[in-house]
Amino acid sequence: MIVLGLTGSIGMGKSTATITFRRLGIPVFDADAAVHRLQGHGGRAVRPIGIAFPGSVVDGRVDREALRRAVLGDPTALKRLERIIHPLVRDEERRFLARARRDGRRVAVLDVPLLLETGGQDRVDQVVVVSAPATIQAVRVLRRPGMTAERLASIRARQMPDAEKRRRADHVVPTGLSRRVAQAAILRLVRRLLA
Repeated sequence: MIVLGLTGSIGMGKSTATITFRRLGIPVFDADAAVHRLQGHGGRAVRPIGIAFPGSVVDGRVDREALRRAVLGDPTALKRLERIIHPLVRDEERRFLARARRDGRRVAVLDVPLLLETGGQDRVDQVVVVSAPATIQAVRVLRRPGMTAERLASIRARQMPDAEKRRRADHVVPTGLSRRVAQAAILRLVRRLLA
């Protein structure tokens, strides 16, 4: 089975790419969705996060805004959070890949926003980067509820520059032209991999 690592900076079109892969019958592991499940009511990360960050758990689930405030601008706190979350997400990822192999899938996708920043390229066969011009990225992201230019700048500072991601990619999917162009690029990629 070929494992693709799908990544790209915030607002670059990973969601559209994920939808396209799924429509083509390719299973996709969404690391962000896994984090939400782990931090949700009854999630495996709730208790350890509550212990490490008092006041961040409300009604049996992680209050994401309270947690964000607890780690914002504090690299030590962020590392502590990553030591809790990353192993749990990796466990979910391993289960997903085992299921895909059991089901006889020929291709599977790991959608991991910080794939390259965390050395995740070593866990995949090929890296797919979605990329759009910075101006389009900013327009997309600033439309999100609660997003500010300052918050976007903070997120960008934690992410590898787009040019470096494209340089490290095995495949680059352009997402700044139109959804149709991006979908066609993914379709061509999947056909090559399955040929």
